[in-house]
Amino acid sequence: MQEESQDASEAVALKWRSVRELSANTINPDMVEAAYAQPRLRQFLPLVSHGSLQFSRCTEFPWTRDIPALFPSGGGGYVVIRMDEPNGSERHKVGWVETLEEAAALIVAEIPAEWGPAIHGTADDVC
Repeated sequence: MQEESQDASEAVALKWRSVRELSANTINPDMVEAAYAQPRLRQFLPLVSHGSLQFSRCTEFPWTRDIPALFPSGGGGYVVIRMDEPNGSERHKVGWVETLEEAAALIVAEIPAEWGPAIHGTADDVC
């Protein structure tokens, strides 16, 4: 178990490093840095899709989708969206905020205290 925990933390650190190096054409680097500044978010695997920053509680596909994701808003500001609710529904808007710091704090506030850090495995392995 100790070894799996270490493997997971290394995978998460490596993924954060690669996401932080992505070009601005792929993801807004300020979004990445605002999330990375939150120790709570840094323990989850970051994922980038269509300009959004998402997080997984596991290191292998299929990822968990229960941590809210960060999206730029077309009219300015940022939208925090829960991609998959525990009851099976999808795409629930958690909130809209003006700053990235507010967005990262909103995501952290939505994460149950008992979650984290990411585990080595898939969404099926997350308890």
